[in-house]
Amino acid sequence: MPRSIQLNQKGQLHHLLSTEGLPRAIVMQILDRASDFLVSDGQGGFEVKSQPLLAGKSIFNIFFENSTRTRTTFEIAAKRLSADIVNLNVNASSTAKGESLLDTIDNLAAMQADMFVVRHSQSGAPYLIARHINQVAPQIHIMNAGDGRHAHPTQALLDMFTIRHFKGDFSQIRVAIVGDVLHSRVARSGIHALTTLGVPEIRVIAPKTLLPAGLAEMGVQTFTDLNKGLQEVDVIMMLRLQNERMRGALLPSPQEYFKHYGLTEERLRQAHPKAIVMHPGPMNRGVEIDSAVADGGQSVILAQVTFGIAVRMAIMDILNQSGH
Repeated sequence: MPRSIQLNQKGQLHHLLSTEGLPRAIVMQILDRASDFLVSDGQGGFEVKSQPLLAGKSIFNIFFENSTRTRTTFEIAAKRLSADIVNLNVNASSTAKGESLLDTIDNLAAMQADMFVVRHSQSGAPYLIARHINQVAPQIHIMNAGDGRHAHPTQALLDMFTIRHFKGDFSQIRVAIVGDVLHSRVARSGIHALTTLGVPEIRVIAPKTLLPAGLAEMGVQTFTDLNKGLQEVDVIMMLRLQNERMRGALLPSPQEYFKHYGLTEERLRQAHPKAIVMHPGPMNRGVEIDSAVADGGQSVILAQVTFGIAVRMAIMDILNQSGH
């Protein structure tokens, strides 16, 4: 089996492109390293501490697809490590003028970058960039901040960190992923990570029109009835309704969706009493999730945001240490 493009010759993480095929040891290394960046705020929560581990390094946020929220989180993570951060909304510049993707990358590589954080609407774009960079500038590390419907590995890893923090042992839990799985790179990356970490029961709950093919081959149980799917689960991962990636009439209306698949306090009672509720954000309140649940005692959505900064810091630090 060929070595993953994500690993260097020593088996260390060199690019983070996907959770698929990512060795368990590296996933655990990232989760453990993220813990080092968190300190208690004295009120039951956490703060992310700064460490100047990437001082003098340049990290380029290269976003071919807009996402202020994700870009900001990577920016905060880089700044907490004392890196120089350059934000580029490439939609509004070179590729819009007809310059090819790899020409753009070549020009940015010539600016003495150490790391590229790449977000692209086309599945596979970060892989294409990573293969090219390995040839022309192998010292540069690539982090995938989301590509098409394919992968969102840092979201999956921060979700794994959140689950481990609140639930501990991955081998003893049931996890349900609820919503627009068909269009969700978060769901795909999450399923691969949960499988790698040995979660024995992964459920996907969605309308038939939003269920992709091939879930059974991934070892996932599918449900179209939310109440049945939620029974006795320990972790509920809600997904945002991906309106911008949806083509055609896959759903009657957001109101109809909430009626059958929105997480309400009543439906939450089907799950284990100590189940946690997660959401990658931004939330559509009253569509995927009721405000009473989003703001309730079982919600860990704000903790996910804090943990996400620490996890992205951990990945940047590990990539930096791997050299080339």
